[in-house]
Amino acid sequence: MPEIAEVETVRNILKKEILFKKIVNVNIIYSKMIESDLKEFKSILNGNQFIDIKRIGKWLLFELDKYYLLSHLRMEGKFNLKDSNQEVVKHEHVIISFENGRDLRYHDVRKFGRMNLIKKEDLLKVEGIKKQGLEPLDTKLTADYLLDKFKNKRLAIKTILLDQTIISGLGNIYVNEVLFDAGINPLRSGISITKDECEQIIESSKKIISKAISLGGTTIRSYTSSLGVTGKYQDELKVHKRENEVCSKCHEKIKNIKVNGRSTYYCVNCQK
Repeated sequence: MPEIAEVETVRNILKKEILFKKIVNVNIIYSKMIESDLKEFKSILNGNQFIDIKRIGKWLLFELDKYYLLSHLRMEGKFNLKDSNQEVVKHEHVIISFENGRDLRYHDVRKFGRMNLIKKEDLLKVEGIKKQGLEPLDTKLTADYLLDKFKNKRLAIKTILLDQTIISGLGNIYVNEVLFDAGINPLRSGISITKDECEQIIESSKKIISKAISLGGTTIRSYTSSLGVTGKYQDELKVHKRENEVCSKCHEKIKNIKVNGRSTYYCVNCQK
């Protein structure tokens, strides 16, 4: 699944490629992917142009004059840029063509991704947007903020950190890495996390996400490259997908367990 670093990488690339280019055609092959009225969706986009691309958590916001085109990549969604005369291949579900002869094509094997056109003034009415928590690099993300979110929560800290209403943009890969870097066992309850440990979670999150963004995200089997970019952060992973490999800190073997159905990699010695 694309996480915050991967979505940010996509945003940065697309900003260089498609802004201020007139849209001349919109081809929707899989209509269930569009949550807006199809006729209105095409009508608003045709003849228009994207003036900016923003991001909130894992959401991409393609900015028009009066609207945002919201896009969530979900499990395996990705954007590709192609010449308009290239053949449409399987799993390319939404194709936005520009006047320069290039297409922005949305590719999604599992068809979980969604797009929606929203008036700018209605953005914070969108359920998935208004509930987003603070991002790892947000200066408002403090130990007191996390302590308040964790209080009375008896769920495993691994599960809590996957909750996008608490820290926005962290997914399974980076939560595994953050907890290892912070030295916190993924099975610990939220209520047991101390203020000092909250500080460590924040520090680890900032460090890991910053480096992941700088390296173009993580490319692994479950999420391959988008826009021709192969992320390199997979070479930095300390525990994720490293079951039975030696821990880089203590030389014990990394374990893999399920926490609320999610694969969770950790070191039993370093994360007690």
